[in-house]
Amino acid sequence: MKNITIAGAGLVGSLVGVYLAKKGHKVHIVERRSDMRKEAISAGRSINLALSDRGLKGLAGAGIDQDILKVAIPMYGRMMHSISGEQTFQPYGIDNQAINSVSRRGINVALMDCAERLPNLTISFNQRVLDVELDSATLVVQDNESHKRTFIEADCIIGADGAFSAIRDKMQKNDRFNYSQSYIEHGYKELTIPPAPDGDFQLDKNALHIWPRKQYMLIGLPNLDGSFTCTLFFPFDGNPSFESLKTEAEISAFFNEEFPDVIPFMPTLLQDFAHNPTSSLVTVRSFPWAYKDKALLIGDAAHAIVPFFGQGMNAGFEDCTVLDECLDRYPDNWEKAFKEFEILRKPNTDAIAELALENFIEMRDKVADPVFLRRKKVERLMHTQFPDRFNSLYSMVTFSDMPYHDAQVTGRKQDVLIDAIMAIDNVENEWESVGNQERITRIMAGK
Repeated sequence: MKNITIAGAGLVGSLVGVYLAKKGHKVHIVERRSDMRKEAISAGRSINLALSDRGLKGLAGAGIDQDILKVAIPMYGRMMHSISGEQTFQPYGIDNQAINSVSRRGINVALMDCAERLPNLTISFNQRVLDVELDSATLVVQDNESHKRTFIEADCIIGADGAFSAIRDKMQKNDRFNYSQSYIEHGYKELTIPPAPDGDFQLDKNALHIWPRKQYMLIGLPNLDGSFTCTLFFPFDGNPSFESLKTEAEISAFFNEEFPDVIPFMPTLLQDFAHNPTSSLVTVRSFPWAYKDKALLIGDAAHAIVPFFGQGMNAGFEDCTVLDECLDRYPDNWEKAFKEFEILRKPNTDAIAELALENFIEMRDKVADPVFLRRKKVERLMHTQFPDRFNSLYSMVTFSDMPYHDAQVTGRKQDVLIDAIMAIDNVENEWESVGNQERITRIMAGK
C-alpha cells in the first residue's frame, strides 16, 4: 500500500482521496483554505452547481450519491425569460430527465465528512504549498496561521488544487510540458433572488432560469431555502460591461432595460452588484498530467473549463472513476496506470472544454431564436422515432457516460442529419405525413 499526499480538499481532491483510501492506501490531504465546516458561507461566490449523470456515478463510488440527491433540486429544463417577461420552458431530455441544482459547499462538506470517516485518511487545513520535489514526492507546506514550514514525504502526490495548481506549476518546469490558459472576454458576478415572504420560491424551482441577451446573460439556480443564486455573465469591457456600469443609476437603468422582470425579485440588487466580486473565466489545458509514478494532476489542475455546459464538477468526478479503474488494471504499476489515465482522459477533457465554450453562445444567444427552437423540436422528434440511432448532443453529454470526445464527434455527424431534415418545409409540424416520413427515412439511411 502507498503513502499518498493530495493537494486540495475541494470537490475532486476529497473524492479521489476517498477512492484511494478505500483501496487501502494511507492518504493525507493538505488544503490551503480553512475548514469550511467551521465557518460561515462567504458572500458573493456562486454556491450551487448542476450535478448530472457523470458526477452521480463518481459520487456513487464514494457511497454518497443518494445522500446528495436528498438535498438536490431537480431541474427538468431551461426557463427562458424574454425582455417582455414572457417565459418559455425548454425540457432538457425526455421522460423527466433532469440535472440537479446542488450546493457546492454541501457536496464538499459531505465529501470531507465521508473522507474523514475513513481511518486511513486525514485532512490538514490552512496548509499552503510552497514547493514540490517531484522525484521524492515531497511537498513543502506552510501553515497560514503559525507560518511553520513542514516537509511532507510520500510515495505519490496527487495535484487536485484547482486551475492555478501549485503542483502543475512545478510540473510545468519539466521539459516538453505543454500548458495554456485562455480567458474569455466575459466575467461573472453573483446576484440573489431571496425567498418570498412566506418562504416559497418566487420562480419555478424545477428549472434553470436563463435571461438570454445575445452578448450576455443572467442565469438562476434554485436553493433549498427558497432562494435562487443568480449569475450575471457580462463583458469586462465595452458598453455595456462591468467597466461601464459604475453608479447605482447606471446599474438600475441597465437592469430596467434588459432584465425588467427580475428587478421585483432582487431587493438587494444594487448592494450585490456593488459589493460582490467580479470574477474571470479561464480554460486551462495541460499535458502530460503524470510524472513517473510520483505525481498526477486531476480535475481543474489538469483541465479547467468554463461553466456553460455544467460539466466542470462532473468531469472532475469522472476523472476519479476513470483513475480508479486504471489503478484496478495496474495495481502494481502506477506509472502505467497514470499513463493510461491521462491518455484516456485528455481527448475527452479537450472535447468538453470546446463544447463548454460553444454552449455559452447557445445559452446567451441562440436559445431565444426561432430557428434554434425549431431545431430542438426536430431533435426531440428524431429521438422519439429513432431512439437507438439518434440522441441530442446535450443528452449524450449530460445523461450518459459516453466519452465526451465520442459525444462531440457523434453530435457533429448528427448535425448533418438535422440540417437535412430541417430543409423539409414545416417538417416539425407535419412529421407524420407519408411524404415526410419517406424523406426522413431516406435521410436517416444516408440516401
